[in-house]
Amino acid sequence: MLKQLPCPERIEINEVGPRDGLQIEKRFVPTEDKIRWIDALSQTGLARIEATSFTSPKAIPNLRDAAEVVNGIQRREGVEITVLVPNLKGVERALACDVDEINLVMSASESHGLANLRMTPEQSLAQFAAILDAVRAHPRAQNVFVNASLSTTFGCPFEGIVPQARALDLIARLVELGITGITLCDTTGMANPAQVKALCEAVIARWPEVAFTLHVHNTRGMGLANALAAWQAGITRFDAALGGLGGCPFAPGATGNVCTEDLVHMFEAMGVDTGVDLDALLEVATTLPELVGHDVPGQVVKAGKWDRRYAMPTH
Repeated sequence: MLKQLPCPERIEINEVGPRDGLQIEKRFVPTEDKIRWIDALSQTGLARIEATSFTSPKAIPNLRDAAEVVNGIQRREGVEITVLVPNLKGVERALACDVDEINLVMSASESHGLANLRMTPEQSLAQFAAILDAVRAHPRAQNVFVNASLSTTFGCPFEGIVPQARALDLIARLVELGITGITLCDTTGMANPAQVKALCEAVIARWPEVAFTLHVHNTRGMGLANALAAWQAGITRFDAALGGLGGCPFAPGATGNVCTEDLVHMFEAMGVDTGVDLDALLEVATTLPELVGHDVPGQVVKAGKWDRRYAMPTH
């Protein structure tokens, strides 16, 4: 049974829709529309926004305008702009755009690493060391935060469950490299609340100085339950995508992230401070179907907030 803990400090929501959400979409969202969307998101109280990925345009064509997007958005005080970078070339491009945070990515499982990055976890760790050296030597990177996302932390679509010991070993090696921000990723929605709670408790106890983030997908309808379990274990940083957009193009069966407005709504209904203006966020969410050209999975934008009331029917 999950133990109810005292309400922790304000939680932080990292909106990943512009990157994780758009990378798998069938059609390219025009650059000016992306910029307009990110500017609207940055006015809602989100702690950070993952604006794009500085990856190869051939690998992710939908994000081929990464530099134009980052250079075109309005920077707002209190809203960190983070980007995903897969390699040294991506880091150079990102730092040239004066981002606040770079997010490195590797897999906990060898097979997903080869499918997604064409690298084993060992090769990813070696590349991270080189990237960190480059960041530390870069004149424009003095205040740039480096985060590492560990994909398939809880399970791999090719190999099955990833043992907790495996995840802990890789996290230890990331910490040894000097990385102080680590995202635990449920890449294809394989995790369950007991599993999430156990790992989150373990990492917080062992590395209290590290900023851990939970990144979950709602592939099997357990996204909010897993986020709640992580919060009850002490996690205060969460990735989410507006409307529940997203999915890994290199992971079979991967569907959208946990929905940002649904996640914020859950925490707000519980009395947990997210710093987000839910009404403003819902307003932005209503624009998503037109932006991406199809309906999206988010529930609260359709049903209304929990305190919505209706007039009694007449008889």
